[in-house]
Amino acid sequence: GPDRRMSGIVTSPFRPELAGAFRQLNLDWIERLFAVEPADRKVLDDPQRAIISQGGMIFFALDGELPVGTVAMILVSPGRYELAKMAVADSHQRRGIGEQLGAAGIEWARRQGAHTVFLQTNSRLDGAIRLYERLGFRHAVDPDPSEYARADVYMELRIEPTRG
Repeated sequence: GPDRRMSGIVTSPFRPELAGAFRQLNLDWIERLFAVEPADRKVLDDPQRAIISQGGMIFFALDGELPVGTVAMILVSPGRYELAKMAVADSHQRRGIGEQLGAAGIEWARRQGAHTVFLQTNSRLDGAIRLYERLGFRHAVDPDPSEYARADVYMELRIEPTRG
């Protein structure tokens, strides 16, 4: 299809001044559908310490200067990353932004030498599950069940090492 980036949405890696937007975008969508859990707060209140300094990355979708979406890539063990905390502002739904963020995160993980990216989501979120399927994720059995009550779907993406 047409290049979605023509929508003027650019993807940017973490900058400390965007930490507040990471928190707010996530709280907005979690509160709309679920309860915010202690495990959420730990990550959302200090993403620099919880994600970045642990070897992960956070990406933002920016509409001009305005952060309108985000996703985290969390390093769980060598070569294994979790795609987590994806949120897109209500005002910017259905524009391919989640897919753009997910693709940026996966590409980043590939460059870090990832062999697996996994995610946990909720079976009610049909749109999210279809998005993850488009990104190449497949349903699998969770080897390490989640600490989140809302996570009842586990999906993973195997990354082939790049030859080069």
